[in-house]
Amino acid sequence: MRKLLTLLLITIIFSSCKKEEEKIISSEKLKTDYTQFVNPFIGTSKMGHVFPGATAPFGMVQLSPQTNFEVMFNEDGNYNSGTYEYCAGYQHRDSTIIGFAHTNFSGTGHSDLGDFLVMPTTGSLVLDPLQTKEGDKGFYSTFSHDNEEASPGYYKVDLDSYEIKAELTASERVGFHQYTFPKSNNAHIILDMVYNVYHHDNKNVWTFIRVENDSLVTGYRQTKGWARDKKVFFAMQFSKPFKSYGHKKYDEVKYDGFYRRFKQDENFPEMAGKDIRAYFNFDTKENEKINIKFALSPVSSSGALKNLKAEIPHWDFNKTREETKTKWNNELSKIEVTTLTEGDKINFYTALYHTNLSPILYEDIDGQYRGLDQNIHTSDGFTNYTIFSLWDTYRALHPLFNITQPERNNDMIKSMLAHHDESVHNMLPIWSHYSNENWCMIGYHATSVIADAMAKNIGDFDHERALTASVNTASVRYFDGLGDYIDYKYVPDDMSHSSVSKTLEYAYNDWCIAQMANQVDNAQINDEFMKRSEYYNNVYDPKSGYMRPKLSDGNFRENFDPMDTHGQGFIEGNAWNYGLYVPQNITKMVDMMGGKEKFTQHLDSLFTMEIDEKYIAKHEDITRDGIIGNYVHGNEPGHHIPYLYNWTGHPKKTQERVRMIMNTMYAPTVDGLCGNDDAGQMSAWYIFSSLGFYPVTPGSSDYALGSPLVKEAIIHLNNGKTLSIKATNQSKENIYVKSVSINKKNIDGTLLSHNDIINGGEIVFEMSKN
Repeated sequence: MRKLLTLLLITIIFSSCKKEEEKIISSEKLKTDYTQFVNPFIGTSKMGHVFPGATAPFGMVQLSPQTNFEVMFNEDGNYNSGTYEYCAGYQHRDSTIIGFAHTNFSGTGHSDLGDFLVMPTTGSLVLDPLQTKEGDKGFYSTFSHDNEEASPGYYKVDLDSYEIKAELTASERVGFHQYTFPKSNNAHIILDMVYNVYHHDNKNVWTFIRVENDSLVTGYRQTKGWARDKKVFFAMQFSKPFKSYGHKKYDEVKYDGFYRRFKQDENFPEMAGKDIRAYFNFDTKENEKINIKFALSPVSSSGALKNLKAEIPHWDFNKTREETKTKWNNELSKIEVTTLTEGDKINFYTALYHTNLSPILYEDIDGQYRGLDQNIHTSDGFTNYTIFSLWDTYRALHPLFNITQPERNNDMIKSMLAHHDESVHNMLPIWSHYSNENWCMIGYHATSVIADAMAKNIGDFDHERALTASVNTASVRYFDGLGDYIDYKYVPDDMSHSSVSKTLEYAYNDWCIAQMANQVDNAQINDEFMKRSEYYNNVYDPKSGYMRPKLSDGNFRENFDPMDTHGQGFIEGNAWNYGLYVPQNITKMVDMMGGKEKFTQHLDSLFTMEIDEKYIAKHEDITRDGIIGNYVHGNEPGHHIPYLYNWTGHPKKTQERVRMIMNTMYAPTVDGLCGNDDAGQMSAWYIFSSLGFYPVTPGSSDYALGSPLVKEAIIHLNNGKTLSIKATNQSKENIYVKSVSINKKNIDGTLLSHNDIINGGEIVFEMSKN
């Protein structure tokens, strides 16, 4: 009995010590300020299309500077290519700021948003951003990058034209501005409701503003852009009463009812029209601060007010800044890394930061959101999200979430299922944002996200419901050549553009549906979609050795250039690279294309050959910055390609290519992204590859091994366990993996299972020079 009591006492003491040790470890983890390793300016130059402004993790508000204004169409009606450079409203080369908008995409190849531009000014009131009709200076300000600062949740810049210091921070639903003014009797804060990212003359449908009192303004804007019916509501609270206000309409008013009785442009508390810029006037003392809390809602201005009161009920700017910084540290500390260089650490944590920017929260504090049917819904058992750039993000971002954000990914899948239920087409999202389906890109890749979560046992979403939604989506015949795909068992090139890419993507998506069906023991659906998953065979031409456009008469198209990225049956790629897309059956693809050695030679050539400018000239998304030979890392369809050597018996070549890409396509500089970050996909590739593995086939539980760049990583998993990854003998020269062990047991082959990760423990890569 005495021995039993002694043993029990020792157990209690040991357990208590272990808990205290865990608390200390957790405390030590949070003591590190991981935000210091994030540089939000990485990717703000050229075509990274990321924004440097203030936002919370997955926040609805992205409060960021807009540096120039390019309309979407020229006066002749043709597309203005200059607008493409401003997908995120900011280009690092600029020296002007026209204001701070509250919504921005991160790293997309097309755009929208830019809602509610706010700009503080002094002096004579000017309401045109760049130039007045008389040719005078607009309300923009010059600035210097020397006086610009950004970190997760915070942005600061000096507006030199007005001697105003601008500071921004944000909670999830509220942007918080702090402007330090000089002494002035003519200080203004402009609310520009005309401005849009990707603006065109008909983008604004309607704008409505109410001046509720001398410091509170509410309203909304409806636009027709990439999202053809987007409504965003706001509540704007000033820390100081304004002395007067007014607005200017930029659209022709043909009928204004009996509102014509009033002088509406000054101190009239209702403003309504298509294109409006409002202003609010103040007297300011030297170094006086005027703060603004600007809340958003997808539902109503009263919803925005609820969000404002719930999230930032005070006027303490630094408190909100610190709270958001803590939120970012909580996300960034989920993976602790030791790296070879400081630049590698900055690349890693900036990439991790970028992967936590979208999809975004899309509901009010009370759970209400605007659905795809434009009705108001209340989330039940999930948090609603939007911005699903699925052709990009199914490849690595959502698989990364299954490790770092399983609860959020579960909510995202439930949001996709709600989208399906609200869709008149009975479809899962293709590329959706702000209660709208914009139908961008090809395939139905929500199926991949769902299948991957099911394969990895993530979430509590209804699997049967998810399967039904996926089958419904894959059965909408009028969607993008899908009916022809079902009838012909491929997409005929004379009946649909990007025919080969569509066939390959549909076949992979169908394999994902078959995996879901297998999970819920539905043999009929499994058999049907496994057959459809092999339709890629029908666009492979054994004579040329390429995936090739096929016509509805069963013949391959004669005029075919496998190097060209335009008009050859592929979207944003060519037969050389996009033709290597059969992730559901890589072994068969290798055999089909001539066997392991021939396929290896093809991969070698892909990375070393030159591609002439004429073959990429017609694509905005394919630039020299992201190209190695004919391999395009700056665009998503090829992200799995470096790992394909694992299936040809040459894993060392995978290790060579992966390390080369990490070292040449990513850098801790403003032009450190080799292409659009594409809503986090480019960054997710870097995170996975730095850790030493990559999800080549989402929908399976396996990862392909590569060559880790980190010296050590500790992943703090959602289940309370930790995974330690160590690369012994790690160096710049030691890029090859001599062996891999999991919990001191060597593994054979080139695959890692999700269980090896999620169960925690230790993975050791032994690195060598050869």
